[in-house]
Amino acid sequence: MAYPVKALLVEDTRVDALVLSTMLRMFHCEITIANNGKEAVDLFLEGNKFDIVLCDNDMPIMTGPKAVEKIRAMGDTDVKIIGLSANNNVQEVFMTAGVDVFVPKPLKIDVLGAMIQEVINKKNNSMV
Repeated sequence: MAYPVKALLVEDTRVDALVLSTMLRMFHCEITIANNGKEAVDLFLEGNKFDIVLCDNDMPIMTGPKAVEKIRAMGDTDVKIIGLSANNNVQEVFMTAGVDVFVPKPLKIDVLGAMIQEVINKKNNSMV
């Protein structure tokens, strides 16, 4: 039985959130949206578990890299976290914060598909 990939989308721009969530739905992901980094951290503090997190950089209240840093500090190392930004200059900031990979916006569907497949393979191998 296939279990859906649980995706957390951390994005404050509505249009970007709509585009990314549409892409995630194409891969049958179960999507939760956080409007800023603090909301994402709060979801983890509440005990929510995700297989993959797509995190924007520049958001109000708490930036993406700061949220990633806090999530990793909680010991959540199994979740695949992807840093997203139209600004390529933030790649190092994201990597230092603990993302698995940085991808410049706009995110291409084939790149997202490969990452989702990687998460599915990891989930299937851990269930054996």
